[in-house]
Amino acid sequence: MSKFWSRLVHGLTPYVPGEQPKLANLVKLNTNENPYPPSPRVMAAVQAELGEDGARLRLYPDPNADGLKAAVAREFGVQAKEVFVGNGSDEVLAHVFQALLKHDQPILFPDITYSFYPVYCGLYGIDYRAVPLAEDFSLRVEDYRQPNGGIIFPNPNAPTGRLLSLAEIESLLAGNPGSVVVIDEAYVDFGGESAVALVHRFPNLLVVHTFSKSRSLAGLRVGFAVGHADLIEALERVKNSFNSYPLDRLALAGAVAALEDREHFERTRQAVIATREKLTAELAVLGFEVLPSAANFVFARHPQRDAAQLAAQLRERSIIVRHFKQPRIDQFLRITVGTDQECAALTSALHEILA
Repeated sequence: MSKFWSRLVHGLTPYVPGEQPKLANLVKLNTNENPYPPSPRVMAAVQAELGEDGARLRLYPDPNADGLKAAVAREFGVQAKEVFVGNGSDEVLAHVFQALLKHDQPILFPDITYSFYPVYCGLYGIDYRAVPLAEDFSLRVEDYRQPNGGIIFPNPNAPTGRLLSLAEIESLLAGNPGSVVVIDEAYVDFGGESAVALVHRFPNLLVVHTFSKSRSLAGLRVGFAVGHADLIEALERVKNSFNSYPLDRLALAGAVAALEDREHFERTRQAVIATREKLTAELAVLGFEVLPSAANFVFARHPQRDAAQLAAQLRERSIIVRHFKQPRIDQFLRITVGTDQECAALTSALHEILA
């Protein structure tokens, strides 16, 4: 029935999310979910919000999410008016593209990066220029000293996992005072330093976070952005013209509880980091080239084996990893850092395949 589609829909190439297969005894290392459950405080907060009879669910949630904004502000040392929240960082980013990145000049982002960026450009009619990463897949700040309508990239980058230092981000901001610079920090808690520390010095900086990775709340869909109040106001205007109640009651309660349990956050993220370093070393012993990663995944290729075939052979053993058919990276596998047991199953299977 595509005859009823609008002209816009005909021209869209949608984002393809990571596969969510429904298989028994699956080792799922393809969508960068946290291998550990969220804080027990999250469960308690969600249950408390439900109450005994769930009667609160008949009422709309707080449209401004004031409690969550206040919790984020406390965590990062900013004001609540400098915080924006939404249904996962993807929704936050969608509003960012529409509110802050739709200008006459093309925006800039890396040629190898989060593949939702060009999708948003197509959806909102935004011109963009993909800036090639270096041969070692690092981002070169000097390449972004050119006229632009805004800059966006993940840090650490996805799917490469490579990190840009805070000093390099500061240099990039100083070189682009007339453009909004959006740092997508979905994975920063696994090895980086947040650029939120720079928002009070650079009014053109917006930092986007998610609760899906380091807070283990991918199923609740909570994301936020921190930046100058003028940037936040633009996002609020778009949000309130689209969906005035984006976060439900359970997500709001669970997200606040997750922020308040600093001990659980530190313990689980350090466990992921330790497993990542062990996995990186074991893959290197197997002959893989593994890019330096500051995320909860590794990006690796084997010089003698085709990546697509490796992914297929792992699937036969009920182990799922992510393979991209994109130029420059079609011989890499992106492997989520799971538990020690899950990563041991992966390396054992690779020993068998490579033998």
